[in-house]
Amino acid sequence: MKFSVFQLSRIGGRVTNQDRTGYSYTRNAGFFLVADGLGGHPQGEVASQMALQVMTGLFQNDAKTGIKNPHDFLETAIKIADRRIHQYSIEKGMSDSPRTTLVAALIQEGGVSWIHCGDSRLYLVRDGELLAKTRDHSYFEQKQGHSTDEKLSVDVNRNMLFTCLGSPIPPVFEISGPVGLKEGDKILLCSDGLWGSLSDVEIVYDLVNKTVADAVRDLVNKALTKAGSNSDNVTALAIEWETPDMFETTRVSVSTQSLDAGVFASTVQASGFENLSDDLNDEEIERSIAEINDAIRRSAVKKK
Repeated sequence: MKFSVFQLSRIGGRVTNQDRTGYSYTRNAGFFLVADGLGGHPQGEVASQMALQVMTGLFQNDAKTGIKNPHDFLETAIKIADRRIHQYSIEKGMSDSPRTTLVAALIQEGGVSWIHCGDSRLYLVRDGELLAKTRDHSYFEQKQGHSTDEKLSVDVNRNMLFTCLGSPIPPVFEISGPVGLKEGDKILLCSDGLWGSLSDVEIVYDLVNKTVADAVRDLVNKALTKAGSNSDNVTALAIEWETPDMFETTRVSVSTQSLDAGVFASTVQASGFENLSDDLNDEEIERSIAEINDAIRRSAVKKK
């Protein structure tokens, strides 16, 4: 694999940064994530950090032998992350659990699959046009999709979500792909602090006309400037697939061919929060995977 990647997260006008972003890759696969801890609930930064660490840990476990089914992997990973957040809440005796949105992209065998829960978004751009974009799990989007009126009622708050990780109700999520990637395709993962201040036109324009590093820097700065002193945390991660030779010398260019099998590179760091670095041991991971895969199989049988 050959790609460029760049990520940036800014605190904006908030007291803490509850966003988290990171990626991990092997010679044959890459996993990229953005999570946005929810305000109004305790320790959103814990939920977002935990989601990244758990899901990246599962990627590193499964990618050793190759991820056979991206959809099954993504579904299992997000459910285990949700379970771990609840487990943390119980361990701490919390009356309300930490919560987070999440978007993640898995690249393998020249194709990308992605999963999202909440309103953290993915944009896929090809040949100067927006090829795909996630749809937010918000009441605003839900009403918009069912409205026959050209003017959507302004009384619906577009930031009011009906799902997230850590909620008492099992998370609603969507999985898309795999979509075969072509040279020059660009993928953006971002929190609502970015897209909430910028239009899709602005986002696509920068992705099309700039390197991923310049696009991320400029989009984040523009979002912060437009939102002003009340800006939310703003986080973005962008990837360009099979980066053209003219960009190969940039510091964000990655070629995985030099990696030995089983070797991982990752930007997901230990959180610094108590007991989070030991999220799940190997036995717990295997048990959780088995339980969730069994639930997935039972659900598939019911649908037939």
